[in-house]
Amino acid sequence: MNHQIRIYCQTTALAELRVFLQKTLGDLHLPEKDQHQVTLAVEEVCANLIIHSHNCNAKDHIELEVIEAPGKLIFEITDHGEAFNLIDYESPDLKKVIGEKRKGGLGIILVKKIMDEIEFESHKGTNTCRLIKWFQA
Repeated sequence: MNHQIRIYCQTTALAELRVFLQKTLGDLHLPEKDQHQVTLAVEEVCANLIIHSHNCNAKDHIELEVIEAPGKLIFEITDHGEAFNLIDYESPDLKKVIGEKRKGGLGIILVKKIMDEIEFESHKGTNTCRLIKWFQA
């Protein structure tokens, strides 16, 4: 069974996203630790899209589909904003970030550590980011 939500590009919509993920992941009986980690990763990608690709434009939206597949969950995030290829993102030097006491810039590192696979495609103005998490049977 697939689960879908459409949220508008405002940071306040992240609370609605979080509730959707908690319910969906809870219904799938995932361990609580996995639920929290996956929620963090998906929310981070969506927050980055809302803030950086859509400039918090309430007229824009993001769609999330949670797809159950044998042994894994696929989180497919689709939007029509400025494309950002998560795969090509080069992580900043952590020592430099700490030394500069810079806020932000670490979320993508978390996403890459939490998720097992990341796919990205952009075609005719539609961007799709797939976050894939494998689970032991």
